[in-house]
Amino acid sequence: MARLSGAGDSSVASPFSFSYSSYSVFQNYPLISALVAFALAQSIKFFTTWYKERRWEPKRLIGSGGMPSSHSSTVAALAVAIGFQDGFGSSVFAAAIVIACVVMYDAFGVRLHAGRQAEVLNQIVYELPAEHPLAETRPLRELLGHTPLQVIAGAILGFVTAAIAFLIRQVAS
Repeated sequence: MARLSGAGDSSVASPFSFSYSSYSVFQNYPLISALVAFALAQSIKFFTTWYKERRWEPKRLIGSGGMPSSHSSTVAALAVAIGFQDGFGSSVFAAAIVIACVVMYDAFGVRLHAGRQAEVLNQIVYELPAEHPLAETRPLRELLGHTPLQVIAGAILGFVTAAIAFLIRQVAS
């Protein structure tokens, strides 16, 4: 809990007080871990596309889908960092891990199947005769979800990122 600052007994804790001098977003270890894991996952996708296809595709830096899952790496890093910081028995960790599981399930469940449906619909539209009203419809995005392997790889990347950040934090303090 934050301590009261100013007049009075400064040893009394209050959930409604906040000392700006003792907290910075740049010191928020779980947030930094999550952002770094996201950036690493997106960068890996970007460079993997260049390696496989020998072309730069800037959309890979912000797009969804592909290996590894940046959604999974982000939520895994956040949950693990919260566990290291607040304890793996804390209610905040419990909430973070439940949210991480929902996000990862959605990545290889609903979003993967939505991408596959988009592929089928795009093929149907492509085969329509030119005079059909839907023949000029813009294609749907197909790369939405992840395979289970991509989700697992993202989760491992998130775990490793949070663990390394934790070790760096321990050495620095």
